[in-house]
Amino acid sequence: MKLTQIRNATNRLEYAGKTFLIDPWLAPRHSMSFVDIPGMPYHVPDPVREHIAMPIFGLPLPIEEILAGVDAVLLTHIHPDHIDMAPDGTVGAPLGKSVPVICQNEGDAAILRKSGFTSVEILTAQGMAVGGARLSRIPARHGTYTPCGEAMGVMFEAPGEKTFYLAGDTIWFDGVREAIARFSPQVIALNCCAAETTENGRLIMGGEDVWNVSLAAPRARLYLTHLDNVAHATLTRRTLRAHLAAYGVGGYDMPDDGESVTY
Repeated sequence: MKLTQIRNATNRLEYAGKTFLIDPWLAPRHSMSFVDIPGMPYHVPDPVREHIAMPIFGLPLPIEEILAGVDAVLLTHIHPDHIDMAPDGTVGAPLGKSVPVICQNEGDAAILRKSGFTSVEILTAQGMAVGGARLSRIPARHGTYTPCGEAMGVMFEAPGEKTFYLAGDTIWFDGVREAIARFSPQVIALNCCAAETTENGRLIMGGEDVWNVSLAAPRARLYLTHLDNVAHATLTRRTLRAHLAAYGVGGYDMPDDGESVTY
């Protein structure tokens, strides 16, 4: 398997002969901020950061190269830092509308269909096959106070491939621990910039969460992503490395945007 860090939670995954584009946020640099989100449903504890333009960095590759050869888009949830959102509520403008999209529930599927996507599948608890890979839906908890909507993780299994756990937008909680115990993944991707909102608390993992994952899966390689591109993050790649050193966590990869890692 091969993972290419695009930007934020956007990654290309080559697995069991298929190429998945995960959470495709392809917007131009500095094209939005929190104050641009209709209705301002979220606030940042430091209000100055609500005005920081996002994405903070541009794409490391041309969009055409990012989209080339993609067999399916995997959308863990619809949030404006995981897929491009237009003012009219439609999503995914840069994507070809015939590309298959795998999503978490009927609500997200309805938005995708309204946006013109013609092949939308919901990943249920029973899982699904994509080519030679088996995908299973894993619970996620997207907030320490109140969940910031529903999100999902995904477990990938295939003969001849390492079992890969895409944890998605979640904090450390029993659902993550139970997934690790059940599937024994060998590679685990963690969204871990410790982003936070006033309404929901910390939305995704930080250094202590990554440490907990490392204790639960001591033989797994951790792939650390969702870094350096959103205004509500409280950790950067640099500060996260320092946190992990303090916890004694090794055995991880933290790729720069545009960098690939093969497992």
